[in-house]
Amino acid sequence: MVQHRSMLIAADNSGAKLLQVIHIFGGSTRKFGRIGDVLNCVVKDASPTGQVKIGEIVKVVLVRTRKEVRRKDSSFVRFSDNAGVVIDNPDDKNPKGTRIFGPIAREVRDAGFTKIASMAVEVV
Repeated sequence: MVQHRSMLIAADNSGAKLLQVIHIFGGSTRKFGRIGDVLNCVVKDASPTGQVKIGEIVKVVLVRTRKEVRRKDSSFVRFSDNAGVVIDNPDDKNPKGTRIFGPIAREVRDAGFTKIASMAVEVV
């Protein structure tokens, strides 16, 4: 669960390293983003040879959160960091990078981001 001005780690090789949330899509009164949600972020730190640059506004799908997520079977899943994957646009749902680092939650695949789930090393 992230909110406005939360800092995320980029979990892909698009060139971004650190992202700051500036908007959570889903309505004007939406306060928190959960796993699988699309966010609008600004790149705060980036690799000089990457596709995205510092100060660029990008769309990001949230793949890991420190706040636990309750599942239908009454289990909880929690990660050690807040992380997101930079995507082209919310309609195509294609990632800009070619690799996904670290585990991602199953809720990302359920939200329709199947390409991100297939590229990930581990789906928890």
